[in-house]
Amino acid sequence: MKSITKLVLSAAMALSLIACGNSDPTVVETKSGPVKGVEANEVITWYGIPYAKAPVGELRWSAPVDPDAWKDTKDCTQPSDKFLQAGTDDKGNAIAVGSEDCLNLDVYAKKGSKDLPVLVFIHGGNNQTGTSQEIPGTEIVVNEDCVYVSLNYRLGILGFNCLPALQTNPEDTGNYTLLDIAKALDWVKENIAQFGGDPNNVTISGFSAGGRDVIAMLASPLFEGKFQKAISYSGGMTMADETASASQIAWAVAPLAVEDGKAKDEKAAHDWLLTDAKEVKEYLYSIPSEKLCMLMSNAGIRMSVFPHLFTDGVTLPKEGFDTTKFNSVPVIMLTGSTEFSFFSAFDAYFSSDEMKNLSEDELNAAKTFAIEYGSDMYAISNGQCTAEKFYGNYKAPMYLCEIGYGSQYSSTVLPVVGAFHGIFVPMLSSVHGYTSIADFSGSGYQSMAKTYNAYIKNFLKSGDPNGEGLTKWTAWTPETPETMYMDADDKAGTSTAEMLDLSTSYADIIVMMELDLTIPTDLKQKMIQNVMNGRWFSETMDKYYGNKNLWK
Repeated sequence: MKSITKLVLSAAMALSLIACGNSDPTVVETKSGPVKGVEANEVITWYGIPYAKAPVGELRWSAPVDPDAWKDTKDCTQPSDKFLQAGTDDKGNAIAVGSEDCLNLDVYAKKGSKDLPVLVFIHGGNNQTGTSQEIPGTEIVVNEDCVYVSLNYRLGILGFNCLPALQTNPEDTGNYTLLDIAKALDWVKENIAQFGGDPNNVTISGFSAGGRDVIAMLASPLFEGKFQKAISYSGGMTMADETASASQIAWAVAPLAVEDGKAKDEKAAHDWLLTDAKEVKEYLYSIPSEKLCMLMSNAGIRMSVFPHLFTDGVTLPKEGFDTTKFNSVPVIMLTGSTEFSFFSAFDAYFSSDEMKNLSEDELNAAKTFAIEYGSDMYAISNGQCTAEKFYGNYKAPMYLCEIGYGSQYSSTVLPVVGAFHGIFVPMLSSVHGYTSIADFSGSGYQSMAKTYNAYIKNFLKSGDPNGEGLTKWTAWTPETPETMYMDADDKAGTSTAEMLDLSTSYADIIVMMELDLTIPTDLKQKMIQNVMNGRWFSETMDKYYGNKNLWK
C-alpha cells in the first residue's frame, strides 16, 4: 500500500512540475523572472542574466539597482556582449566596443546540481577591459564539483570615478565596480539555490584586476558576510588615494572639456573638473560613453595612469591595507613565477628612439633583465607581501601558491613568456586565450592541472585544500612561510607539488639587480626607470632608485 501511495505521489509531483513549466532543467525561476539556458554534455549554462539595470542615464555613476522584473522566459542561451571598453577594429584602429547594458552574469551548473559550493569569478583586464567569458565554467563545474558564476561589471572611468562633483554626500563612493560586484553577490545569495548552489558556501575569486579586487574586498566593510572563502589569481594589494586619483582623472577628462568649450586650456579644465559644481556633474553626464571608455587605456598595470580602488572611507577604508578589520575567510593567493613577462617584453619603450640602436642580443638581454627582476617583485606582491601585511589581524588561514611551469627553472621552459600572467588558466579550462603560446594539453601540464583542481575542489567545499593523496598544503605563517610550488615536465609526463620557502624581499631583489652584470649599467638604469617603474609592485624599487613620480 505504501509503495502504491509513493507512486501516486511521485506521479502527482511530476504532473505538477510539468504544469508549472519546470520539466525543462534549462529553465530556472529567478527573483526577477524565468531564464532559459543551454545544455551541452550534462552542463547547463545561463548567459547574461541581469543582476541590475543598465547603468545609463541618471544611473551612469550611481549604485546599481534591481533589474525590472519579467514574466516571459528570458533567453539566456547565448553569450552576452561585454561591457563598453576600448578595443580595436579589423585594421587595428582604437574604437569603443561592447555595451553599457551589461550588469549581468553567467551561471554554469551540472545537470541535477543541488547544494553545491558556489565559485564566483571576477574577470581581469585592469578593471578597464575584459568579459565574463574570460574563463568559461563548463569544465570547472565538473572538475571542482561546484556551481560557477562569472560576472560582467562597469569598467574604466564608468566603473571608477571619484571626481568631487559626483561625491557630494558622505555615503557616496567612486568605486562603482565594487558596488556592482556586491550587487552580484546579493543576487547569488538570493537566487543561486535555484541553480543547484549553496548560498551559504560562496567563494569569491578573480584573476589579475579581478584578483586585486578580491584582495581589496577582504578589507572592505561593504563585503562583510557576502562570501565564505576567497581565491586571488595574480592579484596583490592595490588601492589608490582618493584625492590624488581625482586629480589624475581630471587630467584625463580635461582634453574633452577643452574640446567641448568648457575651459580655455587643459590646466583650467583640470581645475574646473576638480570642483563639486553642479555644472561639472552635468557635463560629465553629457559626455558620450564611447568617449569616456577610451580614456586612460594605456595604463599597463600603472595605477597612476588609471586610478581605481579608492580609499574613500566608504567601500574601502581610508587607511587602506593598514586597516585592522578584515573579512577574514580562508584565502588562496596564487602567482606565476614570471608574471611580468607580458608587460615587459611588449612594453612600448622597447620601440622608442632610445632603444633603436641596440642589437637584437642587447635588446633581448634588456628584456630578460626586466622580466626576471620585475617578475620576482610581482610574485611576492601577489602573495607573500599580502600575507605579511594581513597576518596578525587576519583570523583565517592564508594559502600561497606559485606555478613554476614555463619559467627558466622549470623542466618545461616557455621561451620569453615563462610562467606568465595567466599560466594557471589552462588548468581550469581548455578554452582560453593562450593557445598561441604553447600546447597545454600535454600529459605533464594536465597532471599538474588534475592535482590543482583536486586542491580547489576541497577548498571550495570546506575552506581547506587538503585531501587524500595530496601533498599537505599548509597555511602561511611567519614561522612557516611556505608556498605550494607546482611544476610539470611535459617530456616525462609528470608533475610536482611541494611546499617550499620561496620567501624573499624587495631589498634582496634590489641587491641581485645591483650585482647583475648581464647588461651594462646604463641599460640597466633605462630598464629600471622606464619599463619596471611605476608598476603595482615597484614602489620600493622606485624609491631606492629615485624614479620619477608618475602621479601628476
